[in-house]
Amino acid sequence: MSKFENGLGKSANRRSFLKNGMAAAGAATVGAAGLLAGRVPVSDQEDEKSGKLTKGDAAILRFLAAAEILETDLWVQYNELGGVQDSEVPGGSGSAPYTAALQVLDGDMPQYIHDNTEDEFTHEDFINEYLT
Repeated sequence: MSKFENGLGKSANRRSFLKNGMAAAGAATVGAAGLLAGRVPVSDQEDEKSGKLTKGDAAILRFLAAAEILETDLWVQYNELGGVQDSEVPGGSGSAPYTAALQVLDGDMPQYIHDNTEDEFTHEDFINEYLT
């Protein structure tokens, strides 16, 4: 195992560095969670009981909606390149050489790409419908 100088003139190895670093990160996380526990603003507590989204929850869902839109677009492009071309996921003509190369890796890859693309549309639609 490689040793290095830790800045204090003492040598340390990577394993002890990672072990000590992970312990410190864990302690910081537990400490922060303890400070934040039970500190939900009263107005957010009232919104939660009423069934309304809190401002924070709505912001998180809007962020997730934006991420799903981007992810769906990436999968659409991937499907256009190497997925199954049919009316379920419109667009693209596919690339025969690329699809053939994918099938060398996994014979079901074009179908996998197609199915994931369909799933991403449902994720995007669900989150956006929930927000409306």
